[in-house]
Amino acid sequence: MVVREKFESELKELKGRLIQLGTVTSEALTQAFTALENQDIEAALEIIDDDVKINILEEEINDAAILLIAKQQPVASDLRTIIAAIKIAADLERMADFAVNIAKSTIRIGKEPFIKPLDHLKEMHGITIEMIDLAIQSYDTENLAEAKEVSEMDDRVDQLYGETIKSLLQRTNENMAQVTQLTFIARYLERTADHATNIAENIFFMVKGRHYDLNE
Repeated sequence: MVVREKFESELKELKGRLIQLGTVTSEALTQAFTALENQDIEAALEIIDDDVKINILEEEINDAAILLIAKQQPVASDLRTIIAAIKIAADLERMADFAVNIAKSTIRIGKEPFIKPLDHLKEMHGITIEMIDLAIQSYDTENLAEAKEVSEMDDRVDQLYGETIKSLLQRTNENMAQVTQLTFIARYLERTADHATNIAENIFFMVKGRHYDLNE
C-alpha cells in the first residue's frame, strides 16, 4: 500500500509539472504576440532567452515519466497517463518554440509600420491561447467535453489562417519582407492550434484508452 501511495504521489507531481509547462507556454505565446503588437524588440529577445527554461522543464517531465515506468511497472491506466504526459509535454514544448519564432519575426520586422492591421492574427492568437488553457484544464480534470471543445475551436483558427494568407498575398507589392514574416506568424499560430488539438486527443487516449481523431 505504501508503494502505491508513493507512486500516486509521484504521478500527481508529474501532472503538476505538466500543468506548469502548459501555463508557462501559454504565457510565452501571449508575451510573444504582445511584443509583436508593440514592436518591442527587447521583449522579443527576452522570450528567446527564456525558452531554455521551458526546454529544461520538458526534459524534467520526460525524465520523471521514464523513471516512473522503470521503477513502478504501472498498470495500463497509469501507463496511459504517463505516456500522455510525455506526448503532451512534447506538444507544449513545440508551441513554446513557436513563441520563439514569433519573437524572431518581431525582431525581423523591427519598427517598420505594419502594412495592415493585425486583427486576424490577433483573433487567431486569442483562440489558440483559449485552446491551450482549456486543454490544460481538461487534462487536470480529465474532462472530455472540454477536450472536445478544444478540437472544435481549431476550425475557426484554420478559417482565419486561410483568410489571413489570402489577404497578405494581396500585399506582396508593398513590403515583401514583412509579408513573409506575417505569413510565418500566421502559420505558427495555426500550428499551435494543431498541437492543442493533439493534446485534446491525448487526453481522450489517457481517459478512454483509445486513439481518437478529433479533426474528423
